[in-house]
Amino acid sequence: MWRLPRTCYIPLDKVEEHQQRILLAAQGYCELQMYDDALAELDTLPAEAKRDPSAVEMRLVILMQAKRWAEALITAEELCRMRPGATPGYIHAAFCLHELGRTADARDRLLSGPPALHKEATFHYNLACYECILGNLELARMHLDKSIEIDKKFRDFSKTDPDLAALRKG
Repeated sequence: MWRLPRTCYIPLDKVEEHQQRILLAAQGYCELQMYDDALAELDTLPAEAKRDPSAVEMRLVILMQAKRWAEALITAEELCRMRPGATPGYIHAAFCLHELGRTADARDRLLSGPPALHKEATFHYNLACYECILGNLELARMHLDKSIEIDKKFRDFSKTDPDLAALRKG
């Protein structure tokens, strides 16, 4: 399965200096696995800044790192509404659904995303995982092959990913 985001890269040139410091502090807390402190830092942002996609994505990354899947899913769906043409919200929402044991919903959510997703290796890799779990091994193999074609590193991931165990047996 796709790995959790380790951090969130923020385009700081588009954020006011005070807000930059808050976002960077939150990122630092997250990297130190101090998730409650990271979220508390984000809570100090002004109301308007909390709705900025950079802040929403930062909150999402923190919640995912903390494995707070239900909250992360709500935040990922918010990001999808804010940026319907961007891919991260869909990939993260699907991942949260999968982690909540809703793999068929994860697949459907990922497939509902923008066409740009189809160019991303992570899209195909995650679909391979979801299809494999759901018993659709031919589709899983097709998506795994596509992910590796786009980005060779997914070959190594697939060798140990428990979600792809059925493909390795066949």
